[in-house]
Amino acid sequence: MQLRPSAVALATTLALGLTALPLSGTALARSAPPSSCTARVSPPATAEGPDTEALCAALAGLPDQDATAALIRVGGKGSWHGVAGVRDIRTGAPALENARFRAGSVTKVVTAAIVLQLAAEGRISLDGTVQHYLPGLLTERFKPITVRQLLNYTSGLQSGPSLGDTVEDGYPHRFETLTPRQVVRGAVAKGPGSDPGTQQDYDNIHYTVLGLLIEKVTGDSYAHQAAVRVFRPLGMRDSSFPNGPDPLIHGPHNRGYDWLDGALVDVTDWNMSDRFAAGDMISTTADLERLLVALFRGRVVPEPQLEEMFTLPAGVPDATYAAGLERIELNGRVVWGKTGSRPGCAAVIAATRDLSRTLVYAVNATDAKGDGLPIAQRFGFPAFNR
Repeated sequence: MQLRPSAVALATTLALGLTALPLSGTALARSAPPSSCTARVSPPATAEGPDTEALCAALAGLPDQDATAALIRVGGKGSWHGVAGVRDIRTGAPALENARFRAGSVTKVVTAAIVLQLAAEGRISLDGTVQHYLPGLLTERFKPITVRQLLNYTSGLQSGPSLGDTVEDGYPHRFETLTPRQVVRGAVAKGPGSDPGTQQDYDNIHYTVLGLLIEKVTGDSYAHQAAVRVFRPLGMRDSSFPNGPDPLIHGPHNRGYDWLDGALVDVTDWNMSDRFAAGDMISTTADLERLLVALFRGRVVPEPQLEEMFTLPAGVPDATYAAGLERIELNGRVVWGKTGSRPGCAAVIAATRDLSRTLVYAVNATDAKGDGLPIAQRFGFPAFNR
């Protein structure tokens, strides 16, 4: 059972040096630094610019029971960058604004972009089927599934196996390996969950198969295709994928934590290879902002393929996802974006279609794999106040 201590309990833990933490190294910690909003605003705040007061208020009090650090970048009509919290709760060192982090399912935006690039090049058809491009992957129990149905989560595929459905279950297995093909085999063994194109079920399995499709069509690794097609052209120098089962985040990063059985446990080091093209990317807020702006401006995926990322599947009840992006409404505005979460970190990219407001954040949430709405309400929604 997961227990979530109060803010007072967290402060006590910090002051005592976190002796309950099962971590290597010294147990002696400095007190956490006073909370502050270290932010940059350009140009000065205006009625059209971001609500800097609300954004600073979101960062107030970090670290607390919900997060140990937060990095926020807001752009569009005026820009604002904020950082608060600690890099490491043992030392109390301040959080790094240029920190690398696991972006989780934000990876799916990159995967969708690569698939749509291949469609623009005529190397695949969005109406082509998995059975055609990946013969033998699915059994005869499956009706034809199109590439477009994988992109918008209407394929009918069921979820594959994992090494733990919760952080608590997965933590003892965090250095084990489950390959993407093992995940797909397990999903296929379950049979179809629904007929293709009839309902939208968000799940990693759709994008795991798309990763295999990219590798089959290009004859190259998914990670290298992401680098040459997206990261390098956009100057995303701090974005990458782990080398196979490597559990480390290389380069500057803030540590991630989760409450496990009442103790705040470091969950930064974790083998995420099973997430593959659905959620294995490591990035920074600056890099993701580059991706977001370039994508919406048509510099990553050309028209008409780009329109797939802003088109919900027709005739599918309650659909909110297009190819890679989700449609939401905030304060009367339509916003397109993608969330991502891995143990110790919750990430978001979001923007209005005209880029009048953009948002990227990475929050070292202590329940990042739980209900993400409170984190989004606190750190994300204020970006769209005006």
